[in-house]
Amino acid sequence: MNEEHVDMMKLEMQDVLENNILPFWLEKMQDNENGGFYGRIDGSGVLHPDAEKGAILNARILWTFSAAYRVLEKEELLEAATRAKDYLVDHFIDPEYGGVYWSVDYQGNPLDTKKQFYAIGFAIYGLSEYARATGDREALEYALDLYDCIEEHAFDKAHNGYIEACTREWGEIADMRLSELDANYPKSQNTHLHIIEPYTNLLRCLKEMQAQASCDYVPAIGSVLPVGISVPIETIVSIESSLRNLIDIFTDFILNPNTNHLDLFFDMDWKRGAGNLESYGHDIECSWLLHEAALVLGDKKVLAKIEGVVQKVAKASEKGLRQDGSMIHEANLDTGHVDDDLHWWVQAENVVGWFNLWQHFGDEDAFEKAEKCWKYIKDQLIDWDNGEWYWSRHPDGTLNTTGDKAGFWKCPYHNSRMCLEIIERTAEN
Repeated sequence: MNEEHVDMMKLEMQDVLENNILPFWLEKMQDNENGGFYGRIDGSGVLHPDAEKGAILNARILWTFSAAYRVLEKEELLEAATRAKDYLVDHFIDPEYGGVYWSVDYQGNPLDTKKQFYAIGFAIYGLSEYARATGDREALEYALDLYDCIEEHAFDKAHNGYIEACTREWGEIADMRLSELDANYPKSQNTHLHIIEPYTNLLRCLKEMQAQASCDYVPAIGSVLPVGISVPIETIVSIESSLRNLIDIFTDFILNPNTNHLDLFFDMDWKRGAGNLESYGHDIECSWLLHEAALVLGDKKVLAKIEGVVQKVAKASEKGLRQDGSMIHEANLDTGHVDDDLHWWVQAENVVGWFNLWQHFGDEDAFEKAEKCWKYIKDQLIDWDNGEWYWSRHPDGTLNTTGDKAGFWKCPYHNSRMCLEIIERTAEN
């Protein structure tokens, strides 16, 4: 492999991160009137200051600026991360029942108060990354409290795995869907993927703090101590156990052994529902997130078990690749319907997934796939004039301007994370 290509990719991604993605959110999305960040800028670049603010958007903003500050060490990134952390704590965390609200109105008042465990997972992801970047005691305590919420209210002790949602008071809820595009089933691949992701980051945060002896953890939110936080070994063991079990859930229940794709929706007893669906973006994203989970867990037996799965799932996602390096979204094999829009997030995960195969398994073809998709992103998805990336392009190459530039689901996390992953991974080599 020509190392010049790797170095060039890193330099280009750092430039895009620092001069295209992050400035958009810093300059156009900070809500200086009502706090936090605005809820929406549409695909035509029009700000909607009265749009609701989603927990997922805010938590992903928190993760993005925390991770960017940790890597780039720029003060304005810390200020944005702290703004997101404070807003999440003050407006999204439910002070009465725990967990996080699904959304608040533009003034920060609770709007949709259901407890979607996908959103709680992202709150853990953002808060644990803020703690990694800053050593902040409060953020870590809230992250651990939300971990307890998921384990207490979402974990299915009878059949294993995690349910999708509850009411505000942790009661049963009829509509468990993550969005209107999803099927109404009690368990999904997507929610499990975005629980394993924050649990991995929380464990990494705790291990780093333990190794650095940087803290003295006291389980009292808002406590002020003259020293840092020490992490009880019992806390680490508990999260390790949860993470090990999640890895088994993916290999034993979610992975389709006949196709190596990930099935999407399940009944409580893990019977597959909603038909024969394939989501290529989630396949390639899961391939590297599963690998990351095993690496952070640090169990050689688990890693040996998962390495083959990682490569099989990534290879299965090739079905969604196009000749120009881009990847389509998903397909319903029962109906023949194919969503072949070229979504921003799928392309970002496509790059990281193939880069991961090259980095850890020496797959030179995988690097070429990553590089080719990066070229597609540069040529077709980045808005070089106004900042950020477009939602998608249609298969015929026309631009999708109906999808938001920033919004409930259009966040800076997939594309920023792609850049940060390549920056950090190339620094390791």
